[in-house]
Amino acid sequence: MELEISLDAHSTRHLYEQIYEYIREEIRGGRIARGEKLPSTRALSRSLHVSRSTAELAYEQLLAEGYIRMKRGSGAYVLGIENQLPVFSDIRDAGEASLSGTIIKADSEQDIIDFSPRKIDMSCFPYATWRRILRGLMTGDRSEMFERGDAQGDYELRRAIAHYFHLSRGVRCRPEQIIMGAGNDYLLMLLRGILGDHRKIAMENPTYLRAFRVFQSLGYEVGAVRRDESGMSCEALSLSGCDAAYVMPAHQYPSGIMMPYPRRMELLLWAQKREERYLIEDDYDSEFRYRGNPVPALQSLDRAGKVIYLGTFSKSIAPAIRVSFLILPEKLLDVYHEKCSFVSSTISRIDQSILDEFIRDGYYERYLNRMRNRYRAKHDLCMELLQPFAEKFEISGEGAGLHLILTEKISGMDPEESREEELRLAALAKAAGVRVYPSEEMYIPGMPVPAGQKRMPQILLGFAALNEDDIRNGIAALQRAWQL
Repeated sequence: MELEISLDAHSTRHLYEQIYEYIREEIRGGRIARGEKLPSTRALSRSLHVSRSTAELAYEQLLAEGYIRMKRGSGAYVLGIENQLPVFSDIRDAGEASLSGTIIKADSEQDIIDFSPRKIDMSCFPYATWRRILRGLMTGDRSEMFERGDAQGDYELRRAIAHYFHLSRGVRCRPEQIIMGAGNDYLLMLLRGILGDHRKIAMENPTYLRAFRVFQSLGYEVGAVRRDESGMSCEALSLSGCDAAYVMPAHQYPSGIMMPYPRRMELLLWAQKREERYLIEDDYDSEFRYRGNPVPALQSLDRAGKVIYLGTFSKSIAPAIRVSFLILPEKLLDVYHEKCSFVSSTISRIDQSILDEFIRDGYYERYLNRMRNRYRAKHDLCMELLQPFAEKFEISGEGAGLHLILTEKISGMDPEESREEELRLAALAKAAGVRVYPSEEMYIPGMPVPAGQKRMPQILLGFAALNEDDIRNGIAALQRAWQL
């Protein structure tokens, strides 16, 4: 087939983005059918008079978002779903638009190389900029910063967030839909007052255990739903009896799965079938993708007001600033004003003002770009050094996020045997001076692995907080310890 794509060399959009967007819209509109083969990157680059790498980048973005699949030696084929979402008019223009203590304890915290998937690199934090903004805010009489302020958070900050995340993640909202809070835990607790008491929440298993513990503490019933290579199974979700689902489509923790477009649409269809159903999108690790653009948020596809979006600056700036935000669909915003608006904001107005200026003046975007490049270099180094592991382990989670997953290629193990094997590998690593993280630590306590989901020995390797020497020395030590 030939693609009639008109490229604009003078556009602010990169050529590969124009190609990607054209093909994406053709797939969404059904004009390129499911199963249809796309031109090869060589043929596409020749017909459009662009470099082959430009065509490859466009296909990589489509692949990451689940619009196409690649067959080795054959080419690119269109994926799809049997039922498309009904068309809704835009609700509103966007305008401006712990790990619990690790099982393995180090004898000497200073000597051990810690591949923590939860830590970040703070060596490049712009302390001078942060101090300069704070000094500027403290100049003159700014008594309003010491007043109570808006319960949802300062309007200027919410407007900056709505604008930035619309541009970077496709998020569609008004500032009025945003509620600021000191950390995701607080916002999930606030969500209980909005969604009500009697809820059954679907979660993948393993998952982000801190969210599970919050839901559990709120008295919610949690159902573990099977996960496959595309993320949460919608078939299993439909059979679970749950009326809300907690998902991490951008980069599921801990599996690293980026949910493809067809599965996202299936989730939205599930939510639309009943009035009380909602999707809670935790946009985990969304900022850190190392090829192409970040995959748009699930919320950007929602036209029926079914996605509750949860975002945070803990990974992209610093955990200690404790600034997260919730974006509510319009109909839940009314419930919030009725039931929860009396709850005061939990973030200092000084911190809100610093962050507002940090975003509006472009410091946040520049810092994020710097850290993305820094993490990309660490990610690529890990992938290079882990090549000798490939015979015994499958390496996954690559291309995004701040950790990689090593899955041991052992068949026939039951869940308990897999658990024991993970602990054995972690113990060998500890003896070699390296801390690694068994996936056992991310499984919901007392809840079996969902039926039909494989339980293989898995180890998480976080690379964000380590320097290059520690990465080299740590992986070399693992290679020796595991006799690879």
